[in-house]
Amino acid sequence: MTQDPATETTTLIKGASFAIAWDATEKRHVYMPDADVAFRGGAITFVGRGYDGAANRVIEGAGLMVMPGLVNIHCHPSSEPMNKGLTDEVGSPGLYNSSLYEYLPIFRGDPSGVQACVRVALAELLLSGVTTVADLSMAHPGWLDLLGESGMRVCIAPMFRSARWFTRNGHVVEYEWDEAAGVKAMEEAFGLIERAEQHPSGRLFGMAVPAQIDTCTPELLRDSFAEARRRGISWQIHAAQSVVEFHEITRRHGLTPIQWLHHLGTLSDRTIIGHGIFLDDHPRTRWHTERDLDLLAETGTTVAHCPTVFARRGIMLRDFGRYRRRGVRLGLGTDTYPHNMLDEMRLAAYAARMMAETPRTLTSEDLFEAATVGGAAALGRDDIGRLAPGCRADLVLVDITHPGMRPARDPVRSLIYAAADRAIRSVVVDGTEVVRDGRCLTIDYPAAAAALEEAQKRMIAKVPERDWAHRPLERISPPTFKYV
Repeated sequence: MTQDPATETTTLIKGASFAIAWDATEKRHVYMPDADVAFRGGAITFVGRGYDGAANRVIEGAGLMVMPGLVNIHCHPSSEPMNKGLTDEVGSPGLYNSSLYEYLPIFRGDPSGVQACVRVALAELLLSGVTTVADLSMAHPGWLDLLGESGMRVCIAPMFRSARWFTRNGHVVEYEWDEAAGVKAMEEAFGLIERAEQHPSGRLFGMAVPAQIDTCTPELLRDSFAEARRRGISWQIHAAQSVVEFHEITRRHGLTPIQWLHHLGTLSDRTIIGHGIFLDDHPRTRWHTERDLDLLAETGTTVAHCPTVFARRGIMLRDFGRYRRRGVRLGLGTDTYPHNMLDEMRLAAYAARMMAETPRTLTSEDLFEAATVGGAAALGRDDIGRLAPGCRADLVLVDITHPGMRPARDPVRSLIYAAADRAIRSVVVDGTEVVRDGRCLTIDYPAAAAALEEAQKRMIAKVPERDWAHRPLERISPPTFKYV
């Protein structure tokens, strides 16, 4: 919905201590001290010094850093918040410590719980500086309106697949196939994307997501990719995310997951691989080739890196810096709770350095780029993830006088490695403030969290009937301490 330009409000952030501005010549972010940033009607109109235009609203920028909103390219808001306190230390010993096949299918919320999940996740994302998120979910009632009410910019990514996975014994994964249902779900997903693009909020767009490489037929992968390309939207798939999946794909096709996708013609500059860990040269899946990393780089494919969910199982990408040096494009996501993008960035840095055994494998600039313009490019957007005239007014105001930010010699490092979301004062999406003084204005976060807790109690009661061994929750996920 567009406003009459004559009635649009111009907001000026005057004399910000720092702005993270976009240098179009060098194609990189730069620090700009004592900067003015102006926006009107949802778009940035000025980034620089000495703004002399009109302004209806002026924010004194002393003590603030203005930065572009973060772009999260892989997230499951409709399910993951429900798992807090359940899957923190859970991994199937007979399935290489993945939690995908034995545990996630038994932790499913009811429709009311899904709504609470989404609200909690989106509130946490906003509070950690995320202005754009890719929501990889199964379609659920009221989804689009819920996203629209959040005030976020959302890439809706309704997942579809040809089969479901399950285990009868905790060490063998089986697949129940229904190819016709997969095709129908794909058609419905594209219809939902069309509805999202027409949503009155004007902030929703779409992406095609065949859910997992091992649950989709070759035809579903090819057809969905071709349709995504025809529509000019991105295409994402979970691949190279577990040892089980790696072995399943090599058993079926004699190719690694990455090579199978390349064989199908589905790697491209609009393809996103979540999570791209188990390549042919990974120590846990050592294959007879060493092609995967180069295939990702040559095709311009982006890897959606989400370290927290894997770190919980003792699994890690090897490593962010190595991928980047080989030319692989990277973005970041919050695959699991907490949905805190700054925490995810910090862990991404530390995990990469531990895997590489050197502090020089990546820089904070590499990390920030992945969380902004890297993610934006993967979603096919050049108008988000950067502070530049003409881009959307998606920005974050950071309080550099916060004790956790001081000393503020290098405010991005202070934000990532020390203060995190505690220093975020305000978040603006499309020119509208959605977080103020650490409080989400569009979502009642405390109420959503309370509803989530009740929903989890209802879900826990059904765990034994869903579990293959009919175990009570206490056997699957024992509490930290014994209750007395």
